[in-house]
Amino acid sequence: MTIWFATGNPHKRAELAALFPGHTVKIPADENFPFEPDETGAAFAENALIKARELRRLVSAPVIADDSGLCVDALDGRPGIYSARYGFGGGEKLNAPERNALLLQELGDNPCRQARFVCAMVLLFSEDRFYLVQETLEGELIREARGQGGFGYDPILYLPQLGCTVAELSEEEKNRVSHRGKAGRAIAKLLTEQ
Repeated sequence: MTIWFATGNPHKRAELAALFPGHTVKIPADENFPFEPDETGAAFAENALIKARELRRLVSAPVIADDSGLCVDALDGRPGIYSARYGFGGGEKLNAPERNALLLQELGDNPCRQARFVCAMVLLFSEDRFYLVQETLEGELIREARGQGGFGYDPILYLPQLGCTVAELSEEEKNRVSHRGKAGRAIAKLLTEQ
């Protein structure tokens, strides 16, 4: 079965493909579809639905979409839904290490380091028929990036229960514990029940 995933992020596609063995996971770029949805939602779930509905209009088939990001307690939940655009003020978009450095600078010496990755994932069959799952991965922010795996904020989110950052996990371990892995498994189960 071909599963359409509403993303332009090849890292996310790889993570999702690992959760759907035996299926082909395609993204809009595979067919050169222009795909730049305007993420105007006020929550992860709203943005996931925006992306899913836009891709569904292009492919006329069921699609999966997610919206995810890092929520930091001491920063009132920021960067949250703006995680990928954090630090972008009309100039050049920051790369992941620059965003991580900016976030740690903003947090400073604040002793409250609790943070979590949040993922809202939707399986959309038609405009008004969908399943929505939201999961988290709880951790705390460390003061310096560690690890070479993963992407985005993975090097700065430490998982006390595992004694490492998300970037220090193998891909299999990350898929087992991550916000996207948990949401993806729930969506995969729903898909097989259809």
